[in-house]
Amino acid sequence: MNSKFFAVIVVSVFLLMGYLSVKPSNNRVWQKDVAVLSNASVNNNLVTVHNIRNFTYRSEFDYTPVYYDETFDVNKLQGIDLIAVYWMGPKIAHIFLSFDFGTEGHLAISIETRKEKGEEYSTLKGFFRQYELYYVVADERDVIGLRSNYRNNPQEDVYIYRTKGSAGDRKRLFMEYIREMNRLKDQPEFYNSLITNCTTNIWLNSRVNENHLPFHWKVLVSGYVPEYLYEQGRLVTHGLSFSQLQKASCINEKAHRVGIVTDFSSQIRDNNGSLFNRGSHL
Repeated sequence: MNSKFFAVIVVSVFLLMGYLSVKPSNNRVWQKDVAVLSNASVNNNLVTVHNIRNFTYRSEFDYTPVYYDETFDVNKLQGIDLIAVYWMGPKIAHIFLSFDFGTEGHLAISIETRKEKGEEYSTLKGFFRQYELYYVVADERDVIGLRSNYRNNPQEDVYIYRTKGSAGDRKRLFMEYIREMNRLKDQPEFYNSLITNCTTNIWLNSRVNENHLPFHWKVLVSGYVPEYLYEQGRLVTHGLSFSQLQKASCINEKAHRVGIVTDFSSQIRDNNGSLFNRGSHL
């Protein structure tokens, strides 16, 4: 065997061993927006979620951290909304879910990277055990309002789609999110830009239901996820084409008009006879 080739193999093996030896951790010096882990306690149909994020923003990077606890009755879970956020063209989006508990409000859960202080996100670094996986469990005034009202460089366009599904499917999916959130508190895991990201984890969580969506390339090319759900008959469409539904689903204008008010969730859906009037989705 050529000595140079042998040396390359040896070095590659050592690099691989070093790479695989890197372990995920919850004990790092985190950025303030991901510093606190959420968790939940379950008592029959009541789920108490601890450390729900609801920061008070003055700008994207100037905010006061605020957290609260809230108890939700899973029997009141009346809908699940899919939120798609675009900032770099139609192919790439950040996708997350918001669980609608009616009069008890919405609980949004966004699967993201957990970055350390001074760390910037890089898709390339995301392939190489650079970031831990993190469930941002938040009030919509935070996780949606931040994107619609405060992120301007570049601007982020936010779309809300109501998904279809039975009450049983909704409950199982929500409880799977709760289980995963609690598991990550005890067993941290790495984020991966391809296989363990915002959209693939939604799909993985959805497998708790027998009629979950088949895997498709549009799950990986995240900007096409809403279109894929539309094609599979998983969105409330009001008889609209996808392009019409997409246009009607953008909430930026309404969010800017109403501001981050107490009833932000209902205002961005119901104001001026929006297609997303809550009553039409029961």
